[in-house]
Amino acid sequence: MSNEPLLSVHNLQVEFKLDDGAILHAVKGVSFDVSTNETVALVGESGSGKSVSALAILGLLPRENARVLPGSAIHYRNRDLLGMTPRALTTLRGAEISMVFQEPMSSLNPVFSIGFQLIEVLKKHLGLNGKRARERAIALLQEVGIPDAHTRVDAYPHQLSGGQQQRVMIAMAIACEPRLLIADEPTTALDVTVQKQILTLLAELRQRRQMSMLFITHDLGLVAEVADRVVVMRDGEIREQGSVEHIFSAAKDGYTQALLACRPPLDRRPLRLPVVEDFLSGAPAAISTTARPRGLQGNEEIILEVNGLSKNFHFREGLLRKREFKALQNATFKLAKGKTLGVVGESGSGKTTMALTLMRLTPASGGSALFDGRDLLSLSAQDAMPYKRRIQIVFQNPYASLNPRFTAGQLLIEPMQIHAIGADHRERVGLALELLRKTGLPESAFFKYPHEFSGGQRQRIAIARCLTMQPDVLICDEAVSALDLSVQAQLLNLLQDLQDEFGMSYIFISHDLSVVKYMSDEVMVMKDGEIVEMNNADAIYANPQNSYTKQLLMAMPRMDSKLKGRSA
Repeated sequence: MSNEPLLSVHNLQVEFKLDDGAILHAVKGVSFDVSTNETVALVGESGSGKSVSALAILGLLPRENARVLPGSAIHYRNRDLLGMTPRALTTLRGAEISMVFQEPMSSLNPVFSIGFQLIEVLKKHLGLNGKRARERAIALLQEVGIPDAHTRVDAYPHQLSGGQQQRVMIAMAIACEPRLLIADEPTTALDVTVQKQILTLLAELRQRRQMSMLFITHDLGLVAEVADRVVVMRDGEIREQGSVEHIFSAAKDGYTQALLACRPPLDRRPLRLPVVEDFLSGAPAAISTTARPRGLQGNEEIILEVNGLSKNFHFREGLLRKREFKALQNATFKLAKGKTLGVVGESGSGKTTMALTLMRLTPASGGSALFDGRDLLSLSAQDAMPYKRRIQIVFQNPYASLNPRFTAGQLLIEPMQIHAIGADHRERVGLALELLRKTGLPESAFFKYPHEFSGGQRQRIAIARCLTMQPDVLICDEAVSALDLSVQAQLLNLLQDLQDEFGMSYIFISHDLSVVKYMSDEVMVMKDGEIVEMNNADAIYANPQNSYTKQLLMAMPRMDSKLKGRSA
């Protein structure tokens, strides 16, 4: 590997002017290099400045309110990027430096086919037209693993899965054989198997094309899969940087140590996951050595018994034809009182459909769900009302599930009013304040609106709203999937504490298998609407029986094994 820096960022400082006139210093003197044929991981939580740094490199910061301060320097192959004209930067982008963004659906134009958008890049930077451009577009789709590329070249973005959309974005990024690829959270919210495929693809492309890569992520678990060096950022500053081996085995900075420690381990279940504050107090962090017992003995009280649950959707094709899609088929399982059933599977496996059906948010096509001896699915709307209190759901996206016009206090009080919980308004306010405290929010949050909170705080409000009903069963549908690792650890600790205090039963749905193992007594694996395997959590991870379960487990990022392989 050459030591010559392909990209050199020195003392980068970026500020934003906010609507109220205040100045936000987003990046504060950041310096790092990317050498030829090297992958550097830029790691940090939301708001750390990593994506802003990447946008500054490409000259893509919003001109109306962002400013790179004097004294900053960005050089690519000894060329001053900050001193380039917009026209020169446009020529450089795509041709020599390309970027893969986090959300492909916001980057791909929905009204043009993927082939059209690929050919547009080839025309602009390589001057290809007609048949040659189309053949090159098909070859690029084949290179990134799009099946039946000759046909798919004419497909529109909405006709592709999330993983396929991200592959198209990668094809566009490598179309002109760039020397540097910037990948900004390219696997966030993807299934574990698709994530593994994308990481493998990026590693293969880098090696085959001799590219350098700047890989941006909030998950240190992915870094060992792809990176040579790591740069850890927090609050716009670099906290630590070094080789993957050094950072993972001998991290010096407390924040780096926290990021490494707060991901649920696979080999044990600490009573409490460490969080960032544990490591930043100045004193050595005390990692819990007490194990949390998990698993079922077989004599537990059953609170929910589901038999043959099915859900079919019907779609019209043309004027006369209808197509049936079996989203959930004959799901049968039991949920023990005070225990957690983990549910894993890829997108489209039927996990969320099962949750929505149990909540009566979508009607079942067949089966039963016995709760206290009564079938929830056959009750009338009036008879079902008391049971709605006792089964609640926390959705993945708190941005969409919280009414933006209500304060946190109003969001908590409204369900109490509907279900006549509390004698009067004063008592309900008291209950709401107590729930805010239990979920780790200050009393001042009572008067704030959803947009004034972070993503993790919004999810805490969503959990508190469910707790107003004092439920027996709480369904968590990807409730921590899109959160930073430290925020995720806080919420997992919270859910554990609430289960200990109230004896609630959880149905915990996630595509993150390490989180599911940490939280679950029993794990249910779903594929194509069917349950393919179910067992105690430790047993299913130690000795999976189904080939699909084995495939999921093999796709999990494993920091330790990768590092051992590097040093071997």
